[in-house]
Amino acid sequence: MKRREFWGRLRRNRMAMAGLVLVIGMFVVSLAAPWLAPYDPGQIDLKAVLLPPSAQHPLGTDTLGRDVLSRIIYGSRVSLKVGFVAVGLATLIGLLVGAVAGFYGGWVDFWLMRLVDLMLCFPSFFLILAVIAVLEPSIWNIMVVIGLTSWMGVARLVRAEFLSLREREFVLAARALGASDIRIMLRHMLPNALAPVMVYATLGVAGAILTESALSFLGLGVQPPTPSWGNILTAGKDNIEIAWWLSLFPGLAILITVMSYNLLGEGIREAIDPRLKD
Repeated sequence: MKRREFWGRLRRNRMAMAGLVLVIGMFVVSLAAPWLAPYDPGQIDLKAVLLPPSAQHPLGTDTLGRDVLSRIIYGSRVSLKVGFVAVGLATLIGLLVGAVAGFYGGWVDFWLMRLVDLMLCFPSFFLILAVIAVLEPSIWNIMVVIGLTSWMGVARLVRAEFLSLREREFVLAARALGASDIRIMLRHMLPNALAPVMVYATLGVAGAILTESALSFLGLGVQPPTPSWGNILTAGKDNIEIAWWLSLFPGLAILITVMSYNLLGEGIREAIDPRLKD
């Protein structure tokens, strides 16, 4: 599919374009956090503890008097960093495993797919919980663990694409011309297998953000005082009866971000294969 044709189909999908606008807006907010945040996210003011939303603090303050709006803005940096690094790592591993399995087939395919099946036997979130509980909770550990436990879907997608591509005429022609296996995989087959991976990666960012928020909410993710939407929600849980804003606003930030990536991912899926609209 030509790039112009793909963009035209995506642009006609209003929900996908709304998701794209929200995703771009989130990027702008995270990059411009030092200029957009009205306060230092770590600034403690014990005279302003649990203040409701007001002109001075549009989204209120938390249990230490820190501005919630500033912490949510800076928390977007954490969420996007975790989402993209974790999904990037998962996609890289999935591409490698799926490409090798689909290209060579036989016993290589058999044992790599058994590894995938083994990984899928474990509930991902509980596996992540177990690993994070052993390791020191930190943003880098979270990104690596999420990436190492989320590559199986990409591997299966790439394997299926490679199995269908390896007998195509252009691949057979490349073999006849003496091209190496790596050149055939990277130059001729991989570009034709990236479309479903792009959809999966877009949707995977939303899943990684949700996982990070859940881990931070449980106290096993990003540790205070670093602001994260999950650890802001933890303070909201402890004060739900007297400080509703601590639960509402970070929850809305997670909802809008995850929804925007899901809308964009579904839009990309329909643009790649317009038959899905039928």
